[in-house]
Amino acid sequence: MRTSTIWKVLVFALAVQAAAIDGAEAAISCSTVISDLVPCLSYVTGSAASPTAACCNGVKALNAAAQTTPDRQAACKCIKSAAASYHYNSAKADKIPALCGVNIGIPISPSTTCDKIH
Repeated sequence: MRTSTIWKVLVFALAVQAAAIDGAEAAISCSTVISDLVPCLSYVTGSAASPTAACCNGVKALNAAAQTTPDRQAACKCIKSAAASYHYNSAKADKIPALCGVNIGIPISPSTTCDKIH
């Protein structure tokens, strides 16, 4: 039984490593992007009237971490992929940076072309 658990952990670690290698140019991981933005879900899905402090802190942390073009493109792709799993208000999502006092210089929209971000 213990061996089974060890194998599961090893397989998970290898999967995470493979994902990191796949985005080798980008220093930012999708798990970092998601963990930074999870607190924003209550706002973009409609259950909160405004972004929480945790949401704004996550947006600020992500903005600080995504300084290179590969980082910003990877973050964009991750956000678009995750957003496809949720019913969210894109107009609210687009307002988050301004409401949090962060200038990201990129429109938050399902139509954003991540590969064109610099």
